[in-house]
Amino acid sequence: MGCPCAGSLLVRAFEYHAPPAGETRYTFADGQPYWREVCRCGACGHFVSRHHLDEGALYGGQYVDSTYGDYEGICRAHARVMGLPPERSDNAGRVQRLIEFAAHYWGPRRTPRILDVGSGLCVFLTRMKAAGWEGTALDPDPRAARHAEENVGVRAICGDFMAVDLPGGFDAVSFNKVLEHVPEPQLMLLRAKECLAPGGFVYVEVPDGEAAAAEGPGREEFFIEHLHVFSAASLAALGERAGFRLRLLERLREPSSKFTLRAFLSI
Repeated sequence: MGCPCAGSLLVRAFEYHAPPAGETRYTFADGQPYWREVCRCGACGHFVSRHHLDEGALYGGQYVDSTYGDYEGICRAHARVMGLPPERSDNAGRVQRLIEFAAHYWGPRRTPRILDVGSGLCVFLTRMKAAGWEGTALDPDPRAARHAEENVGVRAICGDFMAVDLPGGFDAVSFNKVLEHVPEPQLMLLRAKECLAPGGFVYVEVPDGEAAAAEGPGREEFFIEHLHVFSAASLAALGERAGFRLRLLERLREPSSKFTLRAFLSI
């Protein structure tokens, strides 16, 4: 697992011998000495996390267990986030920006179809549905998929994005804070190409490591569940190596205080 520029200039940026304040405690780390490092590429500025813990089961259940507790916890968290005023909501800004981009990119389009990979609480598709889009949620946890169908009212697919059978013809595929959690994000983008209709685009949102690093190793962008933390250059390189054209790349600090990069990619 390396950086998207395929360089070999990784050097240690941060080292951890205990979980930083605020990091979620996952059961895959129970009973094992805590150690990990975050290395940075001297060419593209990309950050890679290295540790010896087994996190293979994390997104099949442990993530929901540790973060929300259970199905009812997902529902409560969804209601809480949806109740935030727009100026305090990361999701409201995300949806507004995507709709603005789509209007400029396509012009008028009747009922666009979007696949949200790693849908989680499904707050994104809740607002996209309200804006007139047809959403499909994909999540590896069956409780998240059930929530998407029963409470949000969108189609849901439960499974691994890289393994399940997927329909095609989506006008957009979104990865909202997803690519930082997987060993090979380029493979995710390559799979997304198979799902897109002609003229479609991919929306990517990832942690901004350059901005976060300026505030030190305790930032949430460098928590253990993030295998990759991006720079503007590494995100652009990732899209290019997957065969996409970078249409727009933006850096922002969200209302939650997260440092974020977002990009729009087309084939």
